Amino acid sequence: KTFRPKRKFEPGTQRFELHKKAQASLNAGLDLKVAVQLPPGEEQNDWVAVHVVDFFNRINLIYGTISDYCTEQSCPVMSGGPKYEYRWQDEHKYRKPTALSAPQYMNLLMDWIEVQINNEDIFPTNVGTPFPKNFLPVVKKILSRFFRVFVHVYIHHFDRITQMGSEAHVNTCYKHFYYFVKEFNLIDTKELEPLVSL
Repeated sequence: KTFRPKRKFEPGTQRFELHKKAQASLNAGLDLKVAVQLPPGEEQNDWVAVHVVDFFNRINLIYGTISDYCTEQSCPVMSGGPKYEYRWQDEHKYRKPTALSAPQYMNLLMDWIEVQINNEDIFPTNVGTPFPKNFLPVVKKILSRFFRVFVHVYIHHFDRITQMGSEAHVNTCYKHFYYFVKEFNLIDTKELEPLVSL
């Protein structure tokens, strides 16, 4: 359940080319602040969509590496330290914000995001199909919830990340995410407070 199949972009499509461009700029060791900028001549929604899918794959992998240590017993509340508790809410079962354990929250979150990014009405894959009016609001919700995964991992499981020698990877992924959401103003600054010291 933790490791999910990666959402891939079809070779030959515009999104595949954008994905390759994004990966190439990251792999070239470019400054991440520069790497997240919209390439000339590209549509912002396409660039954002490619990054959301990429973050889904990466964050899923990061959480997967510590999921054996994030249990009902160790993390009975989805939180980011004593000051921040995250409650789950959706359109179906949890209509009111509900306190859940971190593993329950993470499973619901990854399922919910997977449904969003595989929904052609929200994340169209055909070139020329316009993005819906609710695309950015959905993206903002996805990204703010992704941020909560970083908060939980950094505050509650960073010792495990360090033991595995993965801190450089996690830090780079977080920096990439942070510069991206700041570049396009996709997360409210107040939401970013739990990791402001980073």
